[in-house]
Amino acid sequence: MPTIKNKDAEIYYEEHGKGFPILTFAPAGVLSTIAVWSQPMAPIKPVADFTGFRVIVMDQRNAGGKSRAPMSAHDGWDSYTSDHVAVLDHLKIDRCHLFGQCIGGTFIANLIKKQPQRVAAAVWAQPIGRIGPMKPRPQRFNDWINGLKKDHPELTEEIADAIYRNMYERDFIYCADRDFAKSCRTPSLLLAGNDEAHPRPISDELSKLLPSLDGYITDWKEGAALAAAKPRVLEFLKKHTPA
Repeated sequence: MPTIKNKDAEIYYEEHGKGFPILTFAPAGVLSTIAVWSQPMAPIKPVADFTGFRVIVMDQRNAGGKSRAPMSAHDGWDSYTSDHVAVLDHLKIDRCHLFGQCIGGTFIANLIKKQPQRVAAAVWAQPIGRIGPMKPRPQRFNDWINGLKKDHPELTEEIADAIYRNMYERDFIYCADRDFAKSCRTPSLLLAGNDEAHPRPISDELSKLLPSLDGYITDWKEGAALAAAKPRVLEFLKKHTPA
């Protein structure tokens, strides 16, 4: 079973195919696991659709899959990024592409922010973000917290509040501001969001800010639009694969 240690965390991942590596981040917010890639909410299936690449999928910590980690008031985006870096280090991957949907967009931004030299290109699909004031903890977040308490006696309501603030107190794409987006030189392909959790205005703004944007697909999730988007994503990844 491909599980690695990252300090006190145990992180489960899988590898599929051969070629230049692509580290992928599934949708479903804090419930981002490998299993989500087989669900309808993930129209693009990295393992099936990214032929000719070494596709890495993973369960995020404490997401309901096979990755586990203690929880503390310090948990936030950097905690996840440390897991992503640990997987790449374990696999001896110096450079890779990133593909992330939903929460995966923020994972992409934070990894680029921390280690830009490591990312050859990134596909941001339906990135999360916020416009306007921060809202109270949503029921989905509370359900996640309540589901973890049995196996995490250290998880108090104070810690849950701190984690929520750490992750969602900032607006825009949460882990990074607009100055970061304007300075991001990583070749990027953006697939637009279209609902409250993945606001279209966030995608529109990112499309104007990212200086190395190499395509913005506004309709991509169903039918003919999805059939057209898949080869464009694959073409983008191939175009930016180092020789």
